[in-house]
Amino acid sequence: MKALSVAQALLWARQQLEAMDEAALDAEILLAHAIDKNRTWLKTWPEYILSEDQASRFEDFISRRRQGEPTAYIIGEQEFWSLTFKVTRDTLIPRPETELLVELALQRIPSDQMYTIADLGTGSGAIALAIASERPQATVWALDMSEPALKVAQANAESNQIDNVAFEQASWLSEWQHGLLDMIVSNPPYVAPNDPHLADLVYEPVTALVAEDKGLSDIREITQQTTGHLKPGGHLLFEHGFDQGAAVREILQQAGYEQIETVKDYAGLDRVTLGLCSKG
Repeated sequence: MKALSVAQALLWARQQLEAMDEAALDAEILLAHAIDKNRTWLKTWPEYILSEDQASRFEDFISRRRQGEPTAYIIGEQEFWSLTFKVTRDTLIPRPETELLVELALQRIPSDQMYTIADLGTGSGAIALAIASERPQATVWALDMSEPALKVAQANAESNQIDNVAFEQASWLSEWQHGLLDMIVSNPPYVAPNDPHLADLVYEPVTALVAEDKGLSDIREITQQTTGHLKPGGHLLFEHGFDQGAAVREILQQAGYEQIETVKDYAGLDRVTLGLCSKG
């Protein structure tokens, strides 16, 4: 690549990524990362000439993005709930729609009381750390069966200076020995094995995405485990697919949960189903 200014580099990148929905945004994020500046700086200094190393790095980033690699994996981080999270190929990329799960959880967690929450399948720790950052008196347990994912989550807790989260390697609550919980939240695998959208998710860990039984097997397993670990009146909240609301409500109803409801995301799609534990 010849010597280019910031403005010229962004124009070139947008042309390279023109088939993608967020070409302009991706170009800015990748260029800012390539030259170790922020996006505001790019707008302030459009005439800045990239060095040879910067241009080479940017060209590599754009090539990877054109091949379908998510921007978050290329730069190694993603914003979520106003926090910055390290992400790797061992973790899913935190998505904006998951913030609804955090919002609904926070509405049910007292801000002035001790409260114990478990986030099952924590991945990068986005849900657990977002909740913990808003409720410093709460104790949040972040569980995942993947040791590499837990290391990423622990690093995110340190970088965001959040110290009221405990981490444990576990398959859901199968080995839980820390007493009754006030709340359980989870964004578990819920994509059916034959879902065509998987073709767009080849860079993300399949074990964190796919579940048997039309994507419901992990939700069913977690629900069966939670009834022995939630306090009476404790909350269970799941993120799930847009077409799974009715099925998840039925799973919770069969397990004896009460006050079950499904909440739509900002796109008007079923996204989170929650219920109240009637017994410990």
